[in-house]
Amino acid sequence: MKPRKIALSVILAFALLVAPLPSGGQQPAKVYRMGFLSGNLFAPTEDTHPQKCPMTGNPLWQAFVEGLREYGYIPGQNLVIECRWTEGREERAPALAAGLVGLKPDLIVATSTTKVQAAKQATSTIPIVMVGVVDPVGRGLVASLAHPGGNVTGLTATVGVEILGKRLQLLKEAVPKVSRVAVLYYSGGQPDPRFGSEMEAAARALDVTRQLYGVGKPEELEGAFAAMTKERAEALLVDPHPFWWPHRQRIIDLAAQSRLPAMYHDSEFVKAGGLMAYDANNPAIFRRLGFYVDKILKGVKPADLPVEQPTKFELVINLKTAKALGLTIPQSLLIRADEVIQ
Repeated sequence: MKPRKIALSVILAFALLVAPLPSGGQQPAKVYRMGFLSGNLFAPTEDTHPQKCPMTGNPLWQAFVEGLREYGYIPGQNLVIECRWTEGREERAPALAAGLVGLKPDLIVATSTTKVQAAKQATSTIPIVMVGVVDPVGRGLVASLAHPGGNVTGLTATVGVEILGKRLQLLKEAVPKVSRVAVLYYSGGQPDPRFGSEMEAAARALDVTRQLYGVGKPEELEGAFAAMTKERAEALLVDPHPFWWPHRQRIIDLAAQSRLPAMYHDSEFVKAGGLMAYDANNPAIFRRLGFYVDKILKGVKPADLPVEQPTKFELVINLKTAKALGLTIPQSLLIRADEVIQ
């Protein structure tokens, strides 16, 4: 054999030895695609781009990403997240959901009732992981909590009117003499069907009169607080809704100007200057989403994954705000608080 042919044979043999095997060797990690549909829970207030996926800045988003990492899913590496934000305009949800479905993701994570309903209407086959939904059975999103059926599963929000009753009770403990409580609620969505009668019963049990103020647009906030002052409201209870998030500082400031001790549904309101908040540990809930994402990406059907409800609740109180309002928070309440901001 000629020297040139010998050299060529050696090169070919070496190439065969170092070349990756067609099977049985290590395969490239699969890159999954996730759709994410939300209002404005995670979007930085200074960034309103409807498709940006923030990676830092918001504690709930950080908890969500941490939960994914616990199961080995790292955004930008083996996971692509396609985000869509309604930016507080809930009527945009159906079109945004349809757009996500068109990308053919492996699953969709949707926050709050409107977005989950839009996602479910857009697809009956792509798995949907919900979070922040009150009464998903009553709203027809799942057949039952234990056996969801269909393509939706995930985690519920805190239990509607029951948690509102608890917030009202804690507010009454903080301000024992209060008799008229303004309830600020979002009027542009679907109210819990039990909101009226059961909340009224909770108010009666505490000898409190509710005064309802619905707001569907940001520009209506000042008018609502002016009406509270005119009707001599003595405290404020904010009914949870994603609509409030981008306007939280405005609400906190209006409550302070109106001299209204306020109970919120999110500790971030208290950290920003609100008086108190009582709710589930939301970062823990959003971290738990990683469990559902992992199960579904590994082949478990949503129909077979039970829906979970919150089990851990937290009370946060801002003493600086209490002092500004001239309030003395009872010691019996302070010792039960999970966090007290000085």
